[in-house]
Amino acid sequence: MNFKIVSLVAVALLATACSSKPEQAATASTAGTTAPAAPAPAAPTGPVPGSAEDFVVNVGDRVFFGFDKSDLTPEATATLDRQAAWLKQYPAVTVTVEGHADERGTREYNLALGERRATSVKNYLTAMGVDAARVNTISYGKERPAVIGSNEAAWTQNRRGVTVIN
Repeated sequence: MNFKIVSLVAVALLATACSSKPEQAATASTAGTTAPAAPAPAAPTGPVPGSAEDFVVNVGDRVFFGFDKSDLTPEATATLDRQAAWLKQYPAVTVTVEGHADERGTREYNLALGERRATSVKNYLTAMGVDAARVNTISYGKERPAVIGSNEAAWTQNRRGVTVIN
């Protein structure tokens, strides 16, 4: 019985000893001499505003196209509207729009299709007020797939335009 009581008291003392912070213990021992130190400010979370990571995470860096298409879908224009607003907010930023295609078709055909896709994205951004001098284009055709595979799921992800912060 005594062992149980001693054990409970020991556990209670350990719990209270572990729950106090060093600043609290120091303040308690020097009560009335100084104010406790202010807690350190919390480190910011998430990407730095205006960074490439901010662009990718909070705006979206890519739009997708239909098979053998370079026209923009409603989903693509919604993403490009956000991109244009972000680029207007950060006028010193320049971008390169990469045009990509899926693996089907010849290398030459897909390079031309990728160029049409990149140009379509650039034209939309400039129509939304982004200075054309800030937007470069390049086509990678089928040379840089985002997803490896010979199926519709892979092809859908590879038919894209990607806006990359320079």
